[in-house]
Amino acid sequence: MRIKVDYLVCEANAVCMGLAPEVFEVDDDDQLHVLLPEPPPELQDRVRHAVRSCPKAALSLEE
Repeated sequence: MRIKVDYLVCEANAVCMGLAPEVFEVDDDDQLHVLLPEPPPELQDRVRHAVRSCPKAALSLEE
């Protein structure tokens, strides 16, 4: 699994960070950072939930 972000669409709402803070981080400048672009198996369900929950559909997965 690999996380992809459409930064032109992302509004840094931080929903993903709230659901998987080990993987996603929004900094003080409202920029999203993917800390683990290829999350380990134990985080993949949470990452899938975070991707589905993105209010702007800026996140996607390559599996």
